[in-house]
Amino acid sequence: MSAGVIAFVLLLAVAAYACAGGTDYGAGFWDLTAGGAERGKRPRWLIDHAMAPVWEVNNVWLVFVLVILWTGFPVAFQTLFTAMWLPLALAALGMVLRGAGFALRKPTRRLARRRVYGAVFALASLLTPFFLGTAVGGIASGRVTPGTDASADAWSNPTSLLFGLLTVAATAFLGAVFLTADAVRFDVPDLASYFRRRALGGLVVVAVLAAVTLAVTHGDAPHVWRGLTHGAGLALALVSAVFLIATGLLLLRGRARWARLGAVGVVAAAVVAWGLAQRPYLIPPSLTVADAAGDPATLTWLAWVSLVALLLIGPAVAFLYWLDIHGELEPLTDADLQRGRPAPDDTTDGD
Repeated sequence: MSAGVIAFVLLLAVAAYACAGGTDYGAGFWDLTAGGAERGKRPRWLIDHAMAPVWEVNNVWLVFVLVILWTGFPVAFQTLFTAMWLPLALAALGMVLRGAGFALRKPTRRLARRRVYGAVFALASLLTPFFLGTAVGGIASGRVTPGTDASADAWSNPTSLLFGLLTVAATAFLGAVFLTADAVRFDVPDLASYFRRRALGGLVVVAVLAAVTLAVTHGDAPHVWRGLTHGAGLALALVSAVFLIATGLLLLRGRARWARLGAVGVVAAAVVAWGLAQRPYLIPPSLTVADAAGDPATLTWLAWVSLVALLLIGPAVAFLYWLDIHGELEPLTDADLQRGRPAPDDTTDGD
């Protein structure tokens, strides 16, 4: 099995996690910026209801990424987790704290504790994508090579920091677009307008940061810059830009449901553009895909396992997303429960 095929599967899995997980991180960002307890009550209500059905399943894509990277490209896995263990450890810690904060906030009755859990969830939703983005920037800038020791320079350089900020902005943009559509689905027009403004603002920030990041890579990550300005990398970058413009127009025209597809297209195309820009390197400019690949027999088995996982898990995850988008996973309310109970004056005929 060609290492290039497995590398492309890895890239698609990264894109899937960036879109699915990024939407949840973005919701956490808007939870953080919603304001005080009274002012942010209704936006946080929508965020809780929108995230509850699917927030856990999005980590399936991250697990898939780690399995492919560890099994298919062990040299790259060792190199990355040795050189950038600190940002990756902070990102992992953020994932754990974020999940705990979200899970514990809702059932907690005391306001003080609910605020603490909410703050943990919101801050982790900001820090986790930032540190993941800095790790990607460290890869793109060429500061990580086999045998590199852990150092701050690997993930605190200009490219890394801009990748981190761009990742946060992209997740905020995704989250706002999806929350706008959710507000329409829940028939709360004021929240639809609230998140539409934030989605448009996030769109502008993403566009500006993307332009600045591209300019910085010219001198700080020349291999990736050349890949993004030539060939397939350039084509996918332009596709991402077209999706960005289309998403803005759809939001302005009140087509929030279609805007979700546009927002996913923006992020997915950008991630694939970055991956294609690095060719033929997995870690430019020192470790090619072929050099990083494991044993050919291992790659063959990994391909079969990936295919089986796609056939078994893919349809189930897609169906879950479809149910969520179409409002089929709404939790029961008190009114729903009351309708299932007999009225107080009902009597049962014993005859």
